[in-house]
Amino acid sequence: MNIKEILMRKAIKLSIENIDNGGGPFGAVIADKKGVIIATGVNRVTSNIDPTAHAEILAIRNACKILGRFDLSGYDIYSSCEPCPMCLGAIYWAHIDNLYFGNSKTDAKKIDFDDSFIYEEMSLKFNERHLKTEVVLANEATKAFEKWKKKTDKISY
Repeated sequence: MNIKEILMRKAIKLSIENIDNGGGPFGAVIADKKGVIIATGVNRVTSNIDPTAHAEILAIRNACKILGRFDLSGYDIYSSCEPCPMCLGAIYWAHIDNLYFGNSKTDAKKIDFDDSFIYEEMSLKFNERHLKTEVVLANEATKAFEKWKKKTDKISY
């Protein structure tokens, strides 16, 4: 067995166990290149009453807390399922090197975890989305960005 299979089996095991623990069928593992697990996460949306408590998000939060940094370069994530748009965005923001997953988003759709609507909405213009979206006070909001751009001691991410 190779490291990828071992770590994916751990993510899958977490996803199965989480069902019996009141969570959804999703698990995630973050590990270094040697296969040492840094952090794990499981879907706790309903138990935490938090729509962002997806397995990948919780694994990222746990890894960042353990490592004391927000940049997870040098680490990989193993997810029992292809990440939703929110989780995929978080994986990119965390600078994780590689993503490995088991079930696909098509598999998830078959058990009523359907993200296709979100993917479709993201590609639409603001005025075409189901979520009413409107730009308000852009000329004032830009002041924060101007200030940030001039800041000399900022920590980039």
